[in-house]
Amino acid sequence: MHEHDSVLSVTAPTSGVKGTVQVPGDKSISHRALILAALSEGTSTITGLSRGEDPTSTRGALSRFGVEFVDQPDGAVLVHGGLRHEPVDVLDCGNAGTGIRLLSGVCAGYPGLSVLTGDQYLRRRPMDRVAEPLRLMGARVDARDGGRLAPLVIRGGGLSGITYELPKASAQVKSCLLLAGLSATGPTTVIEPHPTRAHTEEMLLAAGARIEVEGTAVTVHPGPLAPTDHAVPGDPSQAAFWAVAAALAGEIELPNLYLGFGRADFLGILRRMGADVQVEESTGSVRVASAPLRGVEITGADVPGIVDEIPVLAIAAAGAEGTTVISGADELRVKESDRVTSTVAMLNAFGVRAEERPDGMVIHGQGDAAFSPAQVDSAGDHRIAMAAAVAAVARAGGQSTISGWGSVATSYPGFVEDLVEVSGATVNLDP
Repeated sequence: MHEHDSVLSVTAPTSGVKGTVQVPGDKSISHRALILAALSEGTSTITGLSRGEDPTSTRGALSRFGVEFVDQPDGAVLVHGGLRHEPVDVLDCGNAGTGIRLLSGVCAGYPGLSVLTGDQYLRRRPMDRVAEPLRLMGARVDARDGGRLAPLVIRGGGLSGITYELPKASAQVKSCLLLAGLSATGPTTVIEPHPTRAHTEEMLLAAGARIEVEGTAVTVHPGPLAPTDHAVPGDPSQAAFWAVAAALAGEIELPNLYLGFGRADFLGILRRMGADVQVEESTGSVRVASAPLRGVEITGADVPGIVDEIPVLAIAAAGAEGTTVISGADELRVKESDRVTSTVAMLNAFGVRAEERPDGMVIHGQGDAAFSPAQVDSAGDHRIAMAAAVAAVARAGGQSTISGWGSVATSYPGFVEDLVEVSGATVNLDP
C-alpha cells in the first residue's frame, strides 16, 4: 500500500512544458477489461493495461476467485477466466472507487460470500448507491453506517433482473448493475437521467453479451461472456494534466488516447477557454499549445463528462482572464477527497482567489500573472496532487511542496518522470 503522507517538492524553470507524453492505459477501461476477462470462460489477452494501484487492486481481488493472470514479456497479460470459487479472503480494493463498485456487481452475481473493503479514503465513499439496487435484485448486502460505507458484505446468487432508474447519473453504478445482470433471471434495465461513459456496454457487446440501448436506457440479458482480446488505449483523464500544463505554458503531444463519448470533454472546455487544441480522431492523438485563456461558465450539463478533470481544469481557470463559475458539481464532494474543498484550498495555496459553493466553486482568474509558490495538502487525492504539480511547473516560480503524493501511485506511477521530462523541473520526493 502506498504511503499517502509522502511529500513532493517541485522547483520549476520558467520555460513551461514541451514534448510528447504517452500516458498510462485508461484506468476505467483497465478495470473493465480485467473483470470481463475474469468472467469469461477461456483465455483473454489484455494489452496496454494500466499498472496503477487501482487496476492492480481489481486484479488482486479477482484472483481471490481463482482467476489466473499471467504477465507476458511484452507487457501483455493473459487472463484464464472463470470464477472458480467464492473469494478465499477479503477483497481489498485499495483506493479504487470504480473497482469496489464494479466488483460489487460481480460478487452479487456469484453464489457465495464476499467481503469488499479498501483504504481509509475508500471507506468514506458512499456505497449505498450500489447496495440498494443490488438488494432489489435479490443480493444480501450489509455495510457500515446504516448500509452506506465499506466494508461491504455480499451474499450473492439468485438474482432477478430489475428495471432501475438511477437517482444520479453514474457510470459506476450502471456498470455494477449490468455486471450483476449477467447472472440474473431475466433482463436488467438501467435508466440514466443523462448519458454517461459507455465503456461497459461497448465491452460487454464485444464479449458477446446481449445488450440493448434505447435512449438513456441500457438493458443486459443474462448469459455467458466469450474470451476477448482487449487493447487498452491511453487514459484521457491522465492526459488532461498535460493538456492544461500546455494550455498555460508550452506545447504537448498526447498520442493514442481514448476519445470516445464522455471521456474527452475536457478538451472542449479548454477550447472554450481559448486553448489551441488539435485532435486527430483516427489515431487518438491530441496536441495542445498555450494561448491566452478566458474564464468560462461550467454547469451541471458539462459536469458528467469532466467530473474527474475539474481539479486540473480549475488550474487552467486560475491562469485565465476573468471569472470561472463551476456549478452542478456536488458529486465532487464524495470523491477521493471533498474535491470542492480540496480544489479551492489548492488554488488558495497558490495565491489564487477562489471560493466554495455548495455545488461547485468560483475561480477568479489571474491572467498571465504568476502563481505564488505553494504548500499544498492533497488530502490523499491523486488528482489534487497532480493538478498541484501542473500549477507548479506551468505558473509558479520558486519551490512548491505537495503532501500526500503517494496517492498518485493509484493511477499514474510514472507521473514524476514524465513531469521532469517535459518541464525540466527539479523534484525531490520525501517519503
